[in-house]
Amino acid sequence: MNVILLEKVQNLGNLGDQVSVKSGYARNFLIPQGKAKAATEANVAEFEARRADLEAAAAAELAVAQGIYENLNGQVITVAAVAGDEGKLFGSVGTQDIADALKASGFDVERRSVRMPEGVLRFVGTFEIDVQLHTDVVATITVEVKALEA
Repeated sequence: MNVILLEKVQNLGNLGDQVSVKSGYARNFLIPQGKAKAATEANVAEFEARRADLEAAAAAELAVAQGIYENLNGQVITVAAVAGDEGKLFGSVGTQDIADALKASGFDVERRSVRMPEGVLRFVGTFEIDVQLHTDVVATITVEVKALEA
């Protein structure tokens, strides 16, 4: 199925690109999320008429993400969790815990923006975590997992 992208989609294309994707991906993700439209003649003409507005909106989103990046990149976030004697956590620290700690520090970051290298953190220590603010902007933070007494 051919679609025209209304915004930049990672690993697919930029704003205005006409790409061929599987029909299920287009019907179930791209079109309902407002990321693409079917590449019919009418939709292409409508897109070309709105192109300047969409590019301005994309540039504004990128500027906001870069502003957050300036403040967020390099931050050290501390998360406390109950751990045993050897530093193994009773449970784990996941993306929601990190997003909550970032919100407590004054950064409005969604859980889905946090990119965990191993899925969840299960040990006490210091970890480098990526936070994807935009498709082009990725901040790196340091998460310190501290042990609470059991």
